[in-house]
Amino acid sequence: MPATVVVGTQWGDEGKGKFTDLFAKEMQLVVRYQGGHNAGHTLVVDGETTALQLIPSGILYPHITPVIGNGVVVDPRVLIEEVDKLERKGIDCSRLRVSGNAHLILPYHQELDVVFERHLGENKLGTTKRGIGPAYADKAFRTGIRVQDLLDPKIFRQKLDVVLHEKGPLLAKVYNRLAPDADAIADKYLNEYLPRIEPYICDAIDLVHEALEAGQQVLLEGAQATFLDLDHGTYPFVTSSNPTAGGACTGAGIGPRHIDRVVGIAKAYTTRVGSGPFPAELFDEVGDHFVDVGHEYGTNTGRRRRTGWFDAVMLRHAARLNSLSDLALTKLDILDALETVKICVAYEIEGRRVETMPYHQTDFHKARPIYEELPGWQTDISECTEPGDLPQAAQDYVRAIERYVGVPVSVIGVGPGRRQYVHWS
Repeated sequence: MPATVVVGTQWGDEGKGKFTDLFAKEMQLVVRYQGGHNAGHTLVVDGETTALQLIPSGILYPHITPVIGNGVVVDPRVLIEEVDKLERKGIDCSRLRVSGNAHLILPYHQELDVVFERHLGENKLGTTKRGIGPAYADKAFRTGIRVQDLLDPKIFRQKLDVVLHEKGPLLAKVYNRLAPDADAIADKYLNEYLPRIEPYICDAIDLVHEALEAGQQVLLEGAQATFLDLDHGTYPFVTSSNPTAGGACTGAGIGPRHIDRVVGIAKAYTTRVGSGPFPAELFDEVGDHFVDVGHEYGTNTGRRRRTGWFDAVMLRHAARLNSLSDLALTKLDILDALETVKICVAYEIEGRRVETMPYHQTDFHKARPIYEELPGWQTDISECTEPGDLPQAAQDYVRAIERYVGVPVSVIGVGPGRRQYVHWS
């Protein structure tokens, strides 16, 4: 049975958790394929909000096996805290599985994240300082420590000693930080964390392929988004992994022939957190409206998000990069009170009209938005359940997005709740 990928198409925070939760009810496995606890997914079920960082959104369905794939970097402390929080709510986490090939975040990764960002000064990247980047860097440098290494204390300690031979002097002599204590780290990870997470550790590749071969439905869930992708995002203001649909293959251990649907999640406007170019960014009362009404603050960090109008140029590029089959449009209701709404349909760069994402970073920094303006609907749409329930102006806005992006919209979010959506097509 083919798999479905859910991918963010902007700079993250598109509301992927809500629609992953919606699609998940038809699935048997939900696999998180990249990122770490720097990404938060928020679900609202029967008025109760659940914020997830590592555990896949499908955990709220008792029939689903949630899997943390090999492409994820895992902080065991955060994972254990999240399991405990969910179980206090009465949510059974015994079905959770964690790939033995996933890499671990260790205390020195977080230390390095803090000092690297501080060292960059005004050129800082805006990381969450949770050790994600340094953990992925060690993975690429082939000095990473994986979840499966916890199952062999001798191997774990050998690998830890090798890494600290380099990291210890770097932190102590270059950044004037305390050198990591190998004994303390080994004791915490092997004696405190391992007993808690060992029941979840598995061969995730085998698990996923057994499900596919049995005809089960598999959902591949990404964190962050297309323009935070290490290869295709607005580098260097990106994450350290590949949130795009191609990353789903490597991060879950399947080939592209297993995927037959790629759903792009897009907010009805645009937001980003941290540094980097943002052509459609707003600095006026409309931008403040998006923040205030849309509650645009980071799920994990609480940082205020930068806001702007919907950028169709970016979405056209995201559609290319991910081979999008359809779009799920979130937070359309946040535009309810506006007299007019806008879509960025092209850029002006040094007097030229440009309708594709410029590949050169300098050009993208210079890009100025060219808008199409449409009338707003100034009507509460939060109770709409059918396309015809939406005001004509809201329908026209959705159709304009489809026209400019070149991808059909399949579902529209009209509120934060699990049931607040419209099946568009």
